[in-house]
Amino acid sequence: MEDEKIKDEALRFIGLFEVLPRLVVFDLDYTLWPFYCEMRSKKVMPSLYPQAKGILHALQEKGVQMAIASRSPTPDIANTFINKLGFQNMFVTKEIFSSHTYKEEHFRRIHKTTSVPFESMLFFDDEYGNIDKVSKMGVTSILVDDGVNLQELQSGLEKFTKSQTTKHEKEK
Repeated sequence: MEDEKIKDEALRFIGLFEVLPRLVVFDLDYTLWPFYCEMRSKKVMPSLYPQAKGILHALQEKGVQMAIASRSPTPDIANTFINKLGFQNMFVTKEIFSSHTYKEEHFRRIHKTTSVPFESMLFFDDEYGNIDKVSKMGVTSILVDDGVNLQELQSGLEKFTKSQTTKHEKEK
């Protein structure tokens, strides 16, 4: 029941904005779920942050595409968890690979796969370094402290709208 309330509130927030991102990208560890997946067994049922599921379902219902960009030494565990949560079909692409690679590479691959311009993306992550680097690529990026939640979603949509307004003003 709580997930439905969160979804309804997220849908209300999303409905306030005329311009939405074409693609919302999420990190996994400490963004969608409160752990490093490499510290868990594939056998356990993963948990999400309390508001994450409702937000994902709201974005899906509004037709906003979603993707994953996650550095992980155990992509097999991350993918197993996504499947166990029933989210395998929610994401247009999942870039989950080793921690020696950088988020910029994830985003280059996401762009190549989806053809969505960086300026049309919104990204949530818990690491400042990732936010900084991806923002420089033109992606609207939001640093989350305690996982993705309604407040961060609203903040992300507001920041995305401002970036689009600024972009259009520069084009005039």
